[in-house]
Amino acid sequence: MLSRCAVLKDEMIFSAVRAQGAGGQNVNKVSSVIHLRFSIPGSSLPDDIKQRLLALRDQRITGDGVVVIKAQGSRSQEQNKLDAIARLQALVDSVSTPLKVRKATQPTLGSKRRRLEGKSVRGQVKQLRGRLRAGDG
Repeated sequence: MLSRCAVLKDEMIFSAVRAQGAGGQNVNKVSSVIHLRFSIPGSSLPDDIKQRLLALRDQRITGDGVVVIKAQGSRSQEQNKLDAIARLQALVDSVSTPLKVRKATQPTLGSKRRRLEGKSVRGQVKQLRGRLRAGDG
């Protein structure tokens, strides 16, 4: 079960930037790309979620703990803003449930036997690769 922790819009900083690349005159005069900045340490998220976010090895998270998301999929500034918010929420949701702790178990008797049988078969194959000695054959 995924416990959803909503990110507040008041804690996000949006800035509009002109798009780069091909696109005709619209690219040169309309700032449709959205940069979303979200400070993890300064947010109202629970402390455990903050720690898991800061521990992520994600290139969108700076050394200061600020998430920077660039949305430029649409020509509409509003659509790009919604896309950036959705991506930030998906990032927070990905760490909202803690990972299950793995319990150490012992290998089963059958798996031990299969491993040893495989090793003996490989050993026999390798033994047969050797050179023939004078009395072998």
